[in-house]
Amino acid sequence: MKKNIVFLLLILIGVAVTFFFGNNFFGQFQETAEFNSIKIETPTIQEESTKIENSPTQNTQQNTQQNTQTNIPQVEPERLFADLKNLSFQRFTTSERRRTRNYIINELKKIGWQSSLQQFPRGINVFAEKPGTDSEAGAILLAAHYDTVLNSPGADDNATGVAVLLEAARLFNSVETPRTLQLAFFDKEEAGLLGSRAFAKNQARLQNLRGVVVMDMVGYACYTVGCQKTPSGLPITPTSDKGDFLAVVGDTEHLPLINTFKNLDKSSELPPVFTLPVPLKGFFTPDVLRSDHAPFWLQGIGALLVTDTANLRSSYYHQPSDTPANIERDFFKGAAQLIVNATNSLLQGSGSLATPS
Repeated sequence: MKKNIVFLLLILIGVAVTFFFGNNFFGQFQETAEFNSIKIETPTIQEESTKIENSPTQNTQQNTQQNTQTNIPQVEPERLFADLKNLSFQRFTTSERRRTRNYIINELKKIGWQSSLQQFPRGINVFAEKPGTDSEAGAILLAAHYDTVLNSPGADDNATGVAVLLEAARLFNSVETPRTLQLAFFDKEEAGLLGSRAFAKNQARLQNLRGVVVMDMVGYACYTVGCQKTPSGLPITPTSDKGDFLAVVGDTEHLPLINTFKNLDKSSELPPVFTLPVPLKGFFTPDVLRSDHAPFWLQGIGALLVTDTANLRSSYYHQPSDTPANIERDFFKGAAQLIVNATNSLLQGSGSLATPS
């Protein structure tokens, strides 16, 4: 009995600390950040955009293949890899990140999306939105950070995430869905999640938000026994010590959101999915708070991190060797399709994604 009481007290303390954690975890980094819409001038974008060599045709409607049985848009690999190649350069300095934003904005414009820039003290996010057909169904936000650390071209971290986000924009542009689709390209993730923290701090942005899917490193796989490591303190252990799966991390307060990936009908050609529901906003497992989903958890918004597990699998993490040559193409293509499949399921829904009480 005494042990049970002690255990209960520890849980209560954990909940209390989590509440404090949710409001103060980023306090030491906190900056006053309000978003301002900035008019995008096309000539500037065109002048600073990267040149696209051997790019696929821009006629998205003709190129968007449909699975005739499930009606789920199908990823076009060459278009995906073209974005990956074009984005694989150091994106650390102000000018480099501006060049990246201009590439993103230009690609969205070709598809038909209207972008807005959202400033915060040390960076700029890119945001776009396609309204759904049901105003009561809420919105799903797909997001990825576009900056890199110094001295890394960031092919996996995180040109892969940005490329999948652009591909999703192309595939869902002409698809009517009940839910609104929002896209966010976050700046300054590598400096302490600054872009996503600024976004999540804006309560107006969160009012209609039902769920967030953050893509951070989704293109690397390893297939030798022992190449996949597991951080200590996880409540469950991955079923494989090979790095051949796509990890999806979510909070236990929004199990229907994470179960969207768990319940996917997928072919054997797609990577296995390992879902990890995390209790208490990750307080006891800080390794799961390392990306742009974390600020949304702390605001009570359901959010997923979709990842190849970064340095738990890849020796190229934050290195000059993080190049397109080290991306595992079949895994990357499969990961992109899994994300599109889950996005389609989320956008077609309309109910709550919170865990039933």
